[in-house]
Amino acid sequence: MELITTTQQLESACDDLRQQDFIAVDTEFIRESTFWPQLCLIQAAGGETEVLIDPLADGIDLEAFWDLMADDRIMKVFHAPRQDLEIFFHMADGLIPHPIFDSQVAAMALGLGDSIAYDKLVHAVLKRPIDKGSRFTDWARRPLTKAQEGYAIADVTHLRDLYPIIRERLESANRMSWVAEEMAILTDPATYEQHPENAWQRLKVRKNHPKWLAALKAAAAWREEEAQSRDIPRQRIVKDEGLYEIAHAAPETPDDLKGMRALPRGFERSRPAERLIEKLKPALADPKAYAPTLPPPPKRPEGASATVELLKVLLKLVAEEAGVAARLIATVPDLEEIATSDEADVAALRGWRRDVFGETALALKHGKIGLMLENGRVTAKQL
Repeated sequence: MELITTTQQLESACDDLRQQDFIAVDTEFIRESTFWPQLCLIQAAGGETEVLIDPLADGIDLEAFWDLMADDRIMKVFHAPRQDLEIFFHMADGLIPHPIFDSQVAAMALGLGDSIAYDKLVHAVLKRPIDKGSRFTDWARRPLTKAQEGYAIADVTHLRDLYPIIRERLESANRMSWVAEEMAILTDPATYEQHPENAWQRLKVRKNHPKWLAALKAAAAWREEEAQSRDIPRQRIVKDEGLYEIAHAAPETPDDLKGMRALPRGFERSRPAERLIEKLKPALADPKAYAPTLPPPPKRPEGASATVELLKVLLKLVAEEAGVAARLIATVPDLEEIATSDEADVAALRGWRRDVFGETALALKHGKIGLMLENGRVTAKQL
């Protein structure tokens, strides 16, 4: 294992890794006190090459690593990589590694667990224990300890050994396409883009009044811009409850912010307060135009709740028989939509999911099959 702290070392290591068909990749980062994750370590393993890359090393240029991640001839293997990919996306001007393989999704497709943790997957497939003692250490502190280095490199050396086994199992079960569908979501730039005007979607919408909605949308956008530009967590700008308070008060001047419980004393005299009022002005000037359009609440047919419960049982049955995690096949919202409409626009009625579950779900809904107990086990029978 090599600890890389210079650009020259990194370029040499990337040249070695580029000779492989696949490489295992992981990162260590912290984000407790920042908006953007602070990348502290990159781990990579391919063939006999095993490296720790220190992005905090003085003067190091990560361009060679970004080029490696952009090389579409090499499979990049991760475990639950959404946060890793988010870091790469924001640090490398929109870069998303491709092609990628998520061992967590693959494990779900093989019935090895629902969002299975990395250490449990390693134990299940390779029968190797993993020491997680360094997981919550301070990865920004230098020098790294030997325990930290050992923990970090194990995250990719085990993954390197896992990948061929899991891939072979997927190919034998004709399920590689299942994993590929999920990778399309992970490699979509929209997954990582964070537009302030859409920040209201992170909140629970409590009212449907245009003025309240417009003010909430504007306040949420203001908080997002403040958090991103100052690189501090959203909740340190103002908590969610504070956004609801601002939406209710609909302040038009800085003085209108006085006395709000969610805001610090004297906030009305600050530059952020000025920016908040400026953000609110167009929202309050024409609330109907500015407010987001909310979809009407779904109209559930009579008996839909019972249908959903039957679909849950069917989903569990199908998942067990197919040897795949139920969550990968369908979610509860999917089942609720299917109970309402045969044409529901949900993943469970598309692609391989429709073949495995969707058609059977519709047959159950229309009384063409029934669920019954036989020798203590639930089965589905044609009616």
